Amino acid sequence: MRVYPTFFRVVFAGMDPEKAHKIGFDLIKAVARTPAAPVMRRLMRPAPELAVQALGLDFPSPFGLAAGFDKGGSGITALANLGFGHVEVGTVTGRAQPGNPKPRLFRLVEDRAVINRMGFNNDGAAAVAPRLARARAALERTHGRPRPVVGINIGKTKAVDLADAVDDYLISARELAPHADYLVVNVSSPNTPGLRLLQSIDSLRPLLSAVGQAADQAAGRHVPLLVKIAPDLTDEDIDDVAALALDLRLDGVIATNTTITREGLVTDPQKVIACGVGGLSGAPLRQRSLAVLNRLHAALGENGPVIISVGGVESAADVHQRLAAGATLVQGYTAFLYEGPFWAARINRQLARMMKKDAARA
Repeated sequence: MRVYPTFFRVVFAGMDPEKAHKIGFDLIKAVARTPAAPVMRRLMRPAPELAVQALGLDFPSPFGLAAGFDKGGSGITALANLGFGHVEVGTVTGRAQPGNPKPRLFRLVEDRAVINRMGFNNDGAAAVAPRLARARAALERTHGRPRPVVGINIGKTKAVDLADAVDDYLISARELAPHADYLVVNVSSPNTPGLRLLQSIDSLRPLLSAVGQAADQAAGRHVPLLVKIAPDLTDEDIDDVAALALDLRLDGVIATNTTITREGLVTDPQKVIACGVGGLSGAPLRQRSLAVLNRLHAALGENGPVIISVGGVESAADVHQRLAAGATLVQGYTAFLYEGPFWAARINRQLARMMKKDAARA
């Protein structure tokens, strides 16, 4: 019997979601500072057979935490202790910004979903960079090999005009790339006005080319570069992104971000309307995210750029399905809010059993 879902209903369900997130995250970080941390780290560590190579990096598990949970890089080591094979920080922008007015985070508990319009609230690239550096050094000391991988997700500062977006992304790339294992260009959040227009190939090509060059120069090494796309792209747009990824020799594509649609929800429609605009994440995104994965994999081919699949991932069965469909890595986020701190370790244990069965049948 899992205790956390009951704890969530009793303690967090009636609380403002953003406040609940802060309290929960603060508790995770607090435990990481206690003598119990090394014990937790050993208990949560993924089984050795889950290790995977991707992006030129060694991941202790194919399952990681998507961007959005730790926007400022303040809890990377604490989250890594929970069994995630990688932690993606962000989204981080060139300048610090407060994000959109509150309330801006809403739970749809009946759908195991969340609507957010956070608006890239973060401390800015210059403040986050040293946190990344400290976290990577700490992981080297405490986790051995392979250690959890640290990615960084960058986006556009809201106050910056779309015409100046490339220069704004370059600020983040230069600050953060030296301290990141991989870098993600986020052009798919629905919560920054005009951002999704950068997904058009004419805009995306110069942006990715400039960011990739700047990141490698700043780091003095190749920093794997990925782009994160929306689930709301047409099939033709997905094919175009795949063609661009191949042409630019991108290291990977992350599919998908949140959706602006509200289809198939069981939550009272009036409650959904009252939440207002924002990106929907969680279980309702499962089928569309899987469809985008299938389309991308067909377009990119077996030996093409890495695909990281995210959207509606709740269980080891979901992770197993995404891997079978062509993803190399899988991320989750929204289910973490509902399942609690033992979620990643539970997925890793069950996934290891599934993979053993696969090997026995082969």
